[in-house]
Amino acid sequence: MTREGKFNKNAARRVRVAGKIPGVIYGAKEPSVAVELDPKQILRILHSDSGHNTIFDVDVKGSARVKAMIVDWQYEPIKGSLLHIDLKRIAMDKLMMVEVPIHLEGIPIGVKAEGGLLDQVLREVEIECLPGDIPAHIALDVTGMKLHDVVRVSDLPHGGKFKFITDEDATVAHVTVIKEEVVAEPDAVAAAVSPAEPEVVKKGKQETEEAGGEAPKAGGKK
Repeated sequence: MTREGKFNKNAARRVRVAGKIPGVIYGAKEPSVAVELDPKQILRILHSDSGHNTIFDVDVKGSARVKAMIVDWQYEPIKGSLLHIDLKRIAMDKLMMVEVPIHLEGIPIGVKAEGGLLDQVLREVEIECLPGDIPAHIALDVTGMKLHDVVRVSDLPHGGKFKFITDEDATVAHVTVIKEEVVAEPDAVAAAVSPAEPEVVKKGKQETEEAGGEAPKAGGKK
């Protein structure tokens, strides 16, 4: 699947021209090694049920076969082809943390019979387990959920093979009421507030003083 190599930008470009994907494999207290990957095999893994959580064998020139997992990948934004892959060596006897998708199965009673709406709040959950126990996904049967029912992380099935890292009180899904849009009737429109009275500007002494003279006294004699 792979061949050892040291890639700078020009070397990575040559790898792509040859129909391969440049990548790197690291982890397990071993040095990082640049590798060339078969795009068909990588795409098959990414599109499988377990996706990037799939553990597979990697042959590296000058090294023993190792177990690895895809931890990062980059696509070319226009053509959509893979540009680079990061692989991590996996020790099958060491616990690791991964995120797995949550699949809801069935239609809740609260949707079919009570007019509710199923809202999935959490689509992935982080777990800790041995590499061999990583599930492709966690299936949750929601058919028994009634209106206003809530399923939390602690309610997800796991069979004791892993523990949740995500907060167990976090909401996974709930059945809510469909809110109807309320249109205000003309009679319900609040009465218009009467316009404020115009401010009365006092004139007289202040204007006269600003003009440099005194205001004349009413009724004065010569």
